[in-house]
Amino acid sequence: MQTLFYYQNAMMKEFSANVLRKGIEEDGRVFVVLDNTSFYPTGGGQPHDTGTLNDIEVVDVEKVGDEIRHYITEALPNDAEMIEGVLNWDRRFDHMQQHAGQHILTAAFIELFGYQTVSFHLGRGTVTVDLDVENITEEELIAAEALANKIILENRPIETKWVTEDELENYNLRKALSVTEEIRLVIIPDYDYNGCGGTHPTSTGQVSALKIMHIEKQKRKVRVHFVCGGRVLSALHWRKNELSKVAKLASAPENEVADTVSKLLTVQKGLEKALDAAKDQLLTYEAVELAKAAKDGVIGAVYAERSIQELQKLARLVIAENENVVVYLVADQGDKLQFVAARGTNEVDMSMKAISTVVLPLLNGKGGGSDAFVQGGGEHTMTGAELLEKMRSVL
Repeated sequence: MQTLFYYQNAMMKEFSANVLRKGIEEDGRVFVVLDNTSFYPTGGGQPHDTGTLNDIEVVDVEKVGDEIRHYITEALPNDAEMIEGVLNWDRRFDHMQQHAGQHILTAAFIELFGYQTVSFHLGRGTVTVDLDVENITEEELIAAEALANKIILENRPIETKWVTEDELENYNLRKALSVTEEIRLVIIPDYDYNGCGGTHPTSTGQVSALKIMHIEKQKRKVRVHFVCGGRVLSALHWRKNELSKVAKLASAPENEVADTVSKLLTVQKGLEKALDAAKDQLLTYEAVELAKAAKDGVIGAVYAERSIQELQKLARLVIAENENVVVYLVADQGDKLQFVAARGTNEVDMSMKAISTVVLPLLNGKGGGSDAFVQGGGEHTMTGAELLEKMRSVL
């Protein structure tokens, strides 16, 4: 492993190598094995590199047994014995920035608070570390981020060293290692000593910057989401754009947006309460008029674009106004039909369940309720007026 190009020189962008083997996986993926490579295979929390081999795209790299398989979009020519490899350097350098940043931040949590990292994941959006602690304060996050950026700003060297198991006692490792052969240490002098098989830049300054974005609880652990390097600028860019849009909508300076939005939300909640009260009042008036218009103890109505909640509330108000009626209400939503059927307390010999039993199969729908009150809905298999007539004909 020590002779692999990505370990000899993580900054190598292009290389030449001999083809050792070509193959096709059972799932049809074409791969090639080389005598050496700068392409890093997925492992240790770090994603694989991409790029080209003789201008053919490399879409995945995996270590299978003792082989590093480069999965390519099409097979190399039969006579291809050598390749010219070119890395997608933006992707590789981003991964190196994020991985080195993880080492720096993990060491900061240990140095300041003794919080160990139990897992690490380098995602497309953010990088995460899971800390072996149930809770963490905002002040602790700020302190760890500040120490990490201090180490980055000092532009300390990031060294790698191959050691034997017996030599490990000479290094203050932040966690025990699971390997006993070909042990590779990644070292930031006087700060962090860690066994790692990933790729890193040659100095902390190349990480550029680190920003903790947010945290979440994960089974008695705390997951910290952060970004480094170019991702900090990307995150700042879109957040700045979104903040500017909100500030424009709120007609407020960016540094006053939070207070302005808070006031707008307070006003909105007040308006929503007033609107709900007005709707309830209108429903009450409507219920009184419906109760007056009952014919032979039956009330029926069809509405367009009315919610099932409004139907339920209206039906209850009508029953409260006149306990001697049966109410059938239908809402035509365009793509679906919904209904409510209710009876007054004086109509105890009638079960509304009979309505839903007949109507729901016709709508391919679902519903439920009691003898006194049922509701349901389904597909628009008929008009609202036709559904109302079906309901009327049941009892």
